[in-house]
Amino acid sequence: MTTVRHGARAPARWQLLACGLALFASCLLAASAGAWVSNLSPLFSTALAPDPDARLPAPTRYLYRGIHTTVMPGIEAPLRTRLETTVPAEFGDVLSFYRTELGKLGWQEQPDGAVIATDHAQLAFASPLGPAALEFARDDSSTSIHLVQKNADAATRANIMPEPGQSKLVFSNISGRDAALTINARTVKRAAGANAVSLDLAPGKYSYELTVPDHSATTNVLNLAAGDTWELTIGRDGDAWPPLQLY
Repeated sequence: MTTVRHGARAPARWQLLACGLALFASCLLAASAGAWVSNLSPLFSTALAPDPDARLPAPTRYLYRGIHTTVMPGIEAPLRTRLETTVPAEFGDVLSFYRTELGKLGWQEQPDGAVIATDHAQLAFASPLGPAALEFARDDSSTSIHLVQKNADAATRANIMPEPGQSKLVFSNISGRDAALTINARTVKRAAGANAVSLDLAPGKYSYELTVPDHSATTNVLNLAAGDTWELTIGRDGDAWPPLQLY
């Protein structure tokens, strides 16, 4: 019989037995932990919940979120509100979330032009404020969301509402020089300090040119969709600003 005292080294066979018992105990702990972890999912739901502070419907869980508004002087309400967010969730869960939450707000899904695929979707809605559009795109383990809502009343009060089935283009010159816009075989000139002018155009893709004395001409292509209003502006320094969608 061998007595092991405090601070003494145990014989090798006792060390082997102790290691065996420790290994057996660790296996039991691992098995127990595995069984407990597998029951976590019902306790911690991965379902998407709406964020009560979001300006447009959005889940509380997100990797990125940005909200953008287009406003006009003298008009309190935004003409257009855009939400961009990326959510760590499956495509189908995100689609279900938005159909549910937008339905609660009285948004009506429109069948025309709807596209739903395995990794992307494009839907149109009629919201209480005006037309709206929702786009999804799947990227690895997340889903990107692009939601836009237009305010028809604000656009009407700002006098930028397109005619039914048409597009509108607003040309502004806030520089101290005369400027000209050439589009659709038409040249529109605006003197320094003159009010903005609007053009009604059929939906389509248009090449345009903006010219200011002593500045290089700016050429670009603008894709106008039915019901959209865009603005082209010559800034105070005489340079052309990037196109801005107003509505």
